[in-house]
Amino acid sequence: MSDVTENNVPAYRQFWFWLVFGPLVFIIFFSMCTVYIALKGADDLVTDNYYKSGVAINQTLHQDEKAAALHMDAKITFDVVSRAVTVVVTGDAPLPPSMILFLDNPVKKALDQFVLVREVTPGNYRGELGQKLEYSWYLALVPTANAEQRKDADWLLTGEINLAKTTSADLRSRAK
Repeated sequence: MSDVTENNVPAYRQFWFWLVFGPLVFIIFFSMCTVYIALKGADDLVTDNYYKSGVAINQTLHQDEKAAALHMDAKITFDVVSRAVTVVVTGDAPLPPSMILFLDNPVKKALDQFVLVREVTPGNYRGELGQKLEYSWYLALVPTANAEQRKDADWLLTGEINLAKTTSADLRSRAK
């Protein structure tokens, strides 16, 4: 009858099946991994609400002008081991018993935090960080004890720090 033997081996055991479908499975798997990494590690650099950001800029300009008029300055020192923050404030404005230091990460919004610093001696404040800081940060000091009132504070001092290079920073008004 017939000398041809039937090949009843399943398709996944055939060489040609893996030659054709192997690269497709490989590409689909790594494409899904790439999409996951892109979505999970996305930077928070772009704002969604431009109007709200514009209003906030106008408010901070008013706060900067007031800080410049009062000759406000601050020097901040971080102790990365004990997570202590020391703030020395000088200027003509009356100083409150506590202030808030905002630490904004330039890349990851989830790392942003604020520190309540309390007066230990006139013009000298001390607080404690919630988590360890690394790399670069934007700093903002406001004379209020409520983080919700950041935009309503009388004055604002800002600055930047790169903790890989230094542990202290000077905060000033941007209106100077």
